[in-house]
Amino acid sequence: MRFDEIAPQKPLSPEQARLKSMKDRVKRDQAAIKAERARQKIKAGQSLLKKVSNNQAV
Repeated sequence: MRFDEIAPQKPLSPEQARLKSMKDRVKRDQAAIKAERARQKIKAGQSLLKKVSNNQAV
């Protein structure tokens, strides 16, 4: 690894920091949406499985 690959980066200007913050927030929100959709799919699948199990037990 070369030195310029691990050299510290210069601090961001306020405008650049604001943009980076917005981009990071979007990525975090997209991950939260993906997780919520997965959670809802799991919940729907579990309720369907419970419904099918109850119908077969009767």
